[in-house]
Amino acid sequence: MNSKTPQQNNTDRSSNVISGRNLLIAVILNFTITIAEFVGGLLSNSLALLSDALHNFGDGVAILVAFIANRISRKESDKRKTFGYKRIEILVAFLNSVFLVAICVFLIYEAFERIRQPESIKGLMMFLIGGIGLVVNFVAVLLLHTDSSRNMNVRAAYLHLLGDTLSSVAVIIGGILIYFLQVWWVDPLITILISLYILKETYRLLKESVNILMQSTPSNIDLELIKNEIEFLPEVMNIHHIHAWNLSENELHFEGHVDLTDDLRISNTDKIRHKIEKILSEKYHINHVTLQMEFGSCDNTNMIHHK
Repeated sequence: MNSKTPQQNNTDRSSNVISGRNLLIAVILNFTITIAEFVGGLLSNSLALLSDALHNFGDGVAILVAFIANRISRKESDKRKTFGYKRIEILVAFLNSVFLVAICVFLIYEAFERIRQPESIKGLMMFLIGGIGLVVNFVAVLLLHTDSSRNMNVRAAYLHLLGDTLSSVAVIIGGILIYFLQVWWVDPLITILISLYILKETYRLLKESVNILMQSTPSNIDLELIKNEIEFLPEVMNIHHIHAWNLSENELHFEGHVDLTDDLRISNTDKIRHKIEKILSEKYHINHVTLQMEFGSCDNTNMIHHK
């Protein structure tokens, strides 16, 4: 039953539309500055602009994924996709991370080549394009600021854009130094710094996406602690064959075999199941639990089942 009034429902729908609209505008702004920086980088011979264009492109893709996820999240599960479509954003994040790592390695190699054999750079154009990038990124940050506090996807996009803004500041500083002092080595140095920053952020994203795709136990979940807490219940002899994994960034699943102290009726085991689900939900924020109730039916009662 929907306990909200029609006005509240309309407000909720409006909030979702605003969030989606702002994400879409941020995507357009991000790809626009990516094109401008790429062209400006080629014309000015600046690797720093090209690396910042890469940064903006990667973040534009990340924001686009957030926008798509905002739309796809409303799609219902079906017989072929019983878990729904939640992992699309994880797959895209993984592929995007691999792509960014490869490009960053290439840019760092090119930057070291530039340090060994410096080339002249048009500092004024580098400064102007960097200034445009700073303004565009700042507008996108303002667009997502409000929604970033209530939506994880938007918050991730917001943090990406903050990084873009900082990169634009670095490009502007580099352009000023090159224009007035003709210190060509500043450009490859900024390229290396931006690439290392992207690698650091990308490594974290790559690690998280691989862990989710590999159905790893989340780092904030201590299976031993959960096992001890459940086995502290007087009705439970042992819990074994435990699995805990993220279906998506926000959805945490748990399953296990619960060996009971007595051979109980199903109606009685339901009461125990509810107790365990309450512990997992309230203390560990696990929102999907599957428990197999048993009474001395498993020979192997290790916490992790080795096949």
